[in-house]
Amino acid sequence: MTEELKLMGANRRDQLLLWLKESKSPLTGGELAKKANVSRQVIVQDISLLKAKNVPIIATSQGYVYMDAAAQQHQQAERIIACLHGPERTEEELQLIVDEGVTVKDVKIEHPVYGDLTAAIQVGTRKEVSHFIKKINSTNAAYLSQLTDGVHLHTLTAPDEHRIDQACQALEEAGILIKD
Repeated sequence: MTEELKLMGANRRDQLLLWLKESKSPLTGGELAKKANVSRQVIVQDISLLKAKNVPIIATSQGYVYMDAAAQQHQQAERIIACLHGPERTEEELQLIVDEGVTVKDVKIEHPVYGDLTAAIQVGTRKEVSHFIKKINSTNAAYLSQLTDGVHLHTLTAPDEHRIDQACQALEEAGILIKD
């Protein structure tokens, strides 16, 4: 690979980072590929390289998001909760959480071979929940919790603890929250 091509790659990654920083909503790999006039696979590789340099980019079901320090601090309260339900109740679970003004940051399971597996979800509204569910259904992807008979963890974030308490109460009333 020539020095010029490496520079082009670095310039492209700089531009990707700029687009992500400027965007008010997630950008898909396809959207970024079209803007950069490259394949989606090139974008996936570029994002991986940026993440390897500790650039705070997360992949969500809606696309890539740049998480700057201000955005990360905007949600002050954070809590990990344990849940149990079948895949048919995932939409209900997520809606109960977001209806209280809480964002579901991720889902985590403890796999018997691989250990902890975590996937970013980043849903904070019913619209985002709907998009997430549609994406799962349209791709025939399995929920991580299906690997653990429905047991899973979520990291929740909100402007305050009270909202997370309200979401937990709603989940408990629905029989989804695992309490100790």
